[in-house]
Amino acid sequence: MAGRLILCGTPLGNLGDAPPRLAEALSKADCIYAEDTRRSGRLLDALGVRPRRLRSYYAGNESSRTPELAGRLAAGETVALVTDAGTPGISDPGLSAVRAARHQGSQVTVIPGPSAVTAALAVSGLPANRFSFEGFLPRSGEKRARRIRAVASAAETVVLFSSPHRLVEDLSDLARAGLGDRSVSVARELSKLHEEIWLGSVSEALGEWTARPPRGEFTLVLAGGGQMTESLPLSEATEAVERLVAQGLSTSAAVREVSRLTGVPRRDLYESAHGGKG
Repeated sequence: MAGRLILCGTPLGNLGDAPPRLAEALSKADCIYAEDTRRSGRLLDALGVRPRRLRSYYAGNESSRTPELAGRLAAGETVALVTDAGTPGISDPGLSAVRAARHQGSQVTVIPGPSAVTAALAVSGLPANRFSFEGFLPRSGEKRARRIRAVASAAETVVLFSSPHRLVEDLSDLARAGLGDRSVSVARELSKLHEEIWLGSVSEALGEWTARPPRGEFTLVLAGGGQMTESLPLSEATEAVERLVAQGLSTSAAVREVSRLTGVPRRDLYESAHGGKG
């Protein structure tokens, strides 16, 4: 038997978001590999799961753990892989495990779960019909400069991850790249007790988090350059207005922002938004 690898999506913070199939999969796995065994232990306790084996699998030991994981699969075991939040392999350890499993013919399946990428996109009010996901920016050097240039030149919406100790630097470098006036949605601590969705420009966001220390995990949704001139269908632009209004903006402010980003005339947006209410 070639075994089976299960990529398990886990909650971003609220344990109530755990997929219904998650507990069953974890309870039946012969071994669970976890990015942080202590954090995953709390999830397992909440789900009422007593793992048969629990092993660490994080960036620092991924290369040495992968052969071990592959060996279990080769022996016909069912192996579950979890990270601290979200889906393994998405800006988290997991790619090497999937490649090893595929290489030896093991089955690879996934239990979908919450995603910071799609959650932040949904509440941003920015177009999500096309977007690029950049994950965390490189820390320094030419790789960082090259990625920032790519973000600055992107025509579509861009999603970025950032940590509290890198947020100000990330915003500062984006502003220096000419994106100071670009609209951005800053999603902080999604699904957790102190969840916050902040809307404004990159320069305004830099001022906001320079003035108050960043805390928690951040997902940035940045308007694309092409959205300043390329029109969306009126129906999609109206949906964007409705999302912003649901977040607390006035209709006039929402219409003004969506019109600026998409090129859809304000008058058309006003009539469509009010018509939808009627």
